[in-house]
Amino acid sequence: MATALAQGVLRVGLVESKRLLGSDPLPAAREAFLRTTGGKVFAANAELVREAGVLILAVKPEQVSGLLEEIGPGITSDHLVISIVAGVTTRRIEAHLSSGSRVIRVMPNTPAVIGASATAYALGQSAGAEDGQRVRELFEAVGVAVEVKESLLDAVTGLSGSGPAYAYLMIEALSDGGVAAGLPREIATRLAAQTLLGASRLVLESGQHPGALKDMVASPGGTTIDGLHELERGGVRAALINAVRAAAEKSRRLAEG
Repeated sequence: MATALAQGVLRVGLVESKRLLGSDPLPAAREAFLRTTGGKVFAANAELVREAGVLILAVKPEQVSGLLEEIGPGITSDHLVISIVAGVTTRRIEAHLSSGSRVIRVMPNTPAVIGASATAYALGQSAGAEDGQRVRELFEAVGVAVEVKESLLDAVTGLSGSGPAYAYLMIEALSDGGVAAGLPREIATRLAAQTLLGASRLVLESGQHPGALKDMVASPGGTTIDGLHELERGGVRAALINAVRAAAEKSRRLAEG
């Protein structure tokens, strides 16, 4: 995700590669970041903190406490700290930093790699409107970014954070259906993926409710309504709702831990 974001801001010219810094204890990871972005890399996180003004924390939840203990002493109110760590609250991050530290929590998703991320962010207690605008600019470089209350970020994690995996599962299943109906696999997968892409764009660009768009496809006595009947009979709607709720609840448990 960190590399995807770096590629995005470079692509739109928001940051020059010479001003892009990255750190990782693993040599292979540093080499990959350097090769992909052309930025400067460090083996020690504390070294990066001394040179950077905007810090993006991109580690696994279980690693964040150790990271903050390492870099916390070097972070001042001049730094803007952006966390994309799932389930870790701004309050928990701020507890490791000096008073007045500016922290913003962000939940992007993996389509950031192609500039199509769905991102939500929430400001910590010392972050201001200008900081929020800076984060919006950063993440709009790789997709769409919206501000929400931090209490809603667990729901965002369950929906758009985990959502690409649900979409991939749907594409795979639609492709399987196409193959079962006689299509070659390559054609079935391409049609399935393009269908979800087109449907998504129509929702976003038309502004119409997805239910209304669904009804436009389902003509009386036609093929689509029979297909929709099978989806309802199979509990697809309930399964997707439950998937979002389960992932959101897991995010809440991570926050509590």
